[in-house]
Order: sequence, then C-alpha cells, then structure tokens
Amino acid sequence: MKKHIPNTITCCNLISGCLATVFALYGDASVALLWIVIGAVFDFFDGMTARLLHVSSPIGKELDSLADDVTFGVAPSAILFSQLAVMDAPSMLQHPLPGTGLMWADLLPYLAFIMAAFSALRLAKFNLDERQAMGFIGLPTPANALFWGALIVGTHRWLDQLPGGVLTLIIMMFFSCYLLVSEIPMFALKFKHWGWKGNEVRYLFLLSCLPLLLFFGITGIAVIIAWYICLSVVTQRLKINNEQQ
Repeated sequence: MKKHIPNTITCCNLISGCLATVFALYGDASVALLWIVIGAVFDFFDGMTARLLHVSSPIGKELDSLADDVTFGVAPSAILFSQLAVMDAPSMLQHPLPGTGLMWADLLPYLAFIMAAFSALRLAKFNLDERQAMGFIGLPTPANALFWGALIVGTHRWLDQLPGGVLTLIIMMFFSCYLLVSEIPMFALKFKHWGWKGNEVRYLFLLSCLPLLLFFGITGIAVIIAWYICLSVVTQRLKINNEQQ
C-alpha cells in the first residue's frame, strides 16, 4: 500500500496543474497561480515521501516529470497565453495572413506554449543529468512557473498599458526558455548542515525573500526568482575567479 502513496501525491500535483491551466485559459491568473503553488507543495512532498518510505521507482520518476511539465510548463504557458491574448500587438502585425481571415497578431499568443516544450526538455535533461544532486544546471521549472505566474498576476494592469508589451513578454519568454536548458549552475536550497560556512549564499537568499515579498507583494515572487538567477550567476562567476587565482 505504501508504495502507492508517493505516486498519489504526484497525481495530486498533476491535477493541480490541470486546474491551473483551466483557470489560466479562463483568464483567472490569480487562481491559476494558487494552483501552481499547491502543485509545487505536492511536488516537494512526493519525492520526500518516496525517500522516507524507501519506495522510489522508475515509474514514479517518469510520472513526476509528466506532472511537473503540466504544472510548471503548460500552466504558466497558459497564463502567458491569456495575457498576450488581451494585449494589443504591434501595429505592423495588424494585417491578415494571406488566404486566411487571421491577423499575424492573432498567432503571437500561441508562442507562449514554446515554454511548455522547453520545460519538458529541461525535465528530461534533469532526469539524465547526474550533476544535479546538490544543485541545478539551468533554471528549475517550478521557479520558472512561479516567476511567470507572479509577474502576470502582480503587473497585468501595467502590462496592458506598456507600449511594446507583447514583444517584451515574448522576448522574456524566449530568454526563460534559454535559462531552462542552459548550462548555468544554480544553487539549490539543500543543506548538508545548518552552519553558516558553506551555506552563505543559501542563507543570504532566504533572508532577502521576506523583505522583497513585503515590499513588492505578489510581484515579489517574480523578483525573488530573478534575484535567485542573478545570485546563482554571480556565485558561479566568483567561484570560477577563485579557482583561476
């Protein structure tokens, strides 16, 4: 019986991602983000439960990746799709496609789902990459999903009025796709011990999260993810410089 518990939790993650996608497509990004957060909680506990019960299995690993791509790939893509669909595209794209009744601008929102494909590629690489035991290579899919959900929920009114907002979001989306599959090392919040030495970056990051949330509100989640990326890049650069000296 206990061998089914982690997979059941993983399925709860997948269902959370499905619900997030539905709410996103109906234009309710706030509820969609809530379900992504709930999915992230289930994602945290399924692996922990499997290790505690000693029931890790290949099927659990595959199911986890499938659930993660729905919750952290398809759902944030749907949030971005809905946001792009209500924004004004550049005037240069406001003319019909040859032989159709569609405008070029009508196709732009669908580019959002490229992020779901890159999330799947990121998850597949993670399953095969043995270097990611205590850290990550590339941006983790939950971080990417939380960034996009929080960004759009917190700034959608401002985005609606932003000149060139559609192209800005699309460029940002392609950059996040790059980060998902990049070779950039990023730290994980995994502690071998609780002392300060060796965990300086992790503690610095955690201590900065609360002020950012208090100052920026829900948008603070997106700011925290951006700070996480910057801190990872700076830490890696300092490490390389120290090794070269």
